[in-house]
Amino acid sequence: MKTTTGSLRISLRCLLVVGFILTPLCSLAAMDYGLLFDNNVSYDAAGDEGETKYSGTLVPWFSMPIEETADLYISAGAAAKYEDKKWNIIPELLRTEATLRMGEDGELHIGRMPYSDPLGFVVSGLFDGARYSHDLADGSRLGAGVWYTGFLYKKSANITMTQDELVSYNAPVEYANFLDTYFAPQRVLAAADWEHPGINEFIRLRLTLAGQFDLSGSDILYHTQYLMAKAMMPVQAFVFELGACLELAEMENLYQFAFAGELGIGWPLPTYLNDRLMFTGRFSSGTNDDDSTIRAFVPITSEPQGNIIKEKISGLSTIKLDYSARLYSTLSISLTSMYFILSELDTYQGPPGGKDGYFLGNEFYGRAIWSPLSDLRITAGGGIFLPSLGNADKNGGNFWRVDLGVLLALF
Repeated sequence: MKTTTGSLRISLRCLLVVGFILTPLCSLAAMDYGLLFDNNVSYDAAGDEGETKYSGTLVPWFSMPIEETADLYISAGAAAKYEDKKWNIIPELLRTEATLRMGEDGELHIGRMPYSDPLGFVVSGLFDGARYSHDLADGSRLGAGVWYTGFLYKKSANITMTQDELVSYNAPVEYANFLDTYFAPQRVLAAADWEHPGINEFIRLRLTLAGQFDLSGSDILYHTQYLMAKAMMPVQAFVFELGACLELAEMENLYQFAFAGELGIGWPLPTYLNDRLMFTGRFSSGTNDDDSTIRAFVPITSEPQGNIIKEKISGLSTIKLDYSARLYSTLSISLTSMYFILSELDTYQGPPGGKDGYFLGNEFYGRAIWSPLSDLRITAGGGIFLPSLGNADKNGGNFWRVDLGVLLALF
């Protein structure tokens, strides 16, 4: 506790010092700022039981140039949340970074910045640290970064790699015990990327080597490394996407492997609408009882795979068909059908509860986005998950969800 408190105080002091140093360099005349008000309300039901949730977040932000070689962006949020029949106020520092241009070809980002892997389900979110990227002569880009997760809000970081982290994630924030209930697990992330926008003007390729290192100080430390690749190839009217990831996990001097992959096929439809049909299949390995070196795939951040079944990819495989269209300049829609399949019967712990077979069922979901004004966006969605279309819990009750979001730029 004392160590965490001391580290937090040192970090806050460093932020103040950096602020005093940068303030004289900033051009106040070029400063841009605004205030967003993000509202989301949803009703989730499982069988005959349901729950209403609400989140309203005020997000002030501003950006400014620092002389001619850098930019500064700062944003924060204060959210009023209602869930589990309780209200809570959650403060959060959001994207806050300085971007320094290093000559004509390089950029250095310092602060709290977004990062995502090529596949989109291994690591994604805001992280504290530094990242450098450099444009190469052949048109490709090379980048590397290192980040720390221990100062992030746990629900935004979404890190649940171990059972203890999952329990901590689901526990409510208590201001009487703020340091132990607010922050994400203490891990260091590192990643190196290489991306080429068009090899032979045909293949867009991104390669990433990433890893996380457990700094929690627990008796059993859990480290993982990932080698990822994703390629995108246009073939006539179609766009093919192929991605794969190999994971190496280390725990108590025991090394195990896991893997995941995806195949996507996009087709812009030959209609007068700006619409597209997209097929995506994802597979993740499960624990193999006959081979102790093969285990279930565990991502760093727990990206939800569905809109109703919001579980991470561990122990899951999915087949998704998505239709999206822009009906008018201010209105777009999407319709999604996603089928969930268990990779094996032990790892997956989410709904539905039964494990009589490998097929969980099918989720159907639709969403509409209406933006009548540049500073107003309204999102409405709803769908249902049917266990009866599988055999894991064939007689289980249906899950359904409706949600409404309103994003307003106040100034």
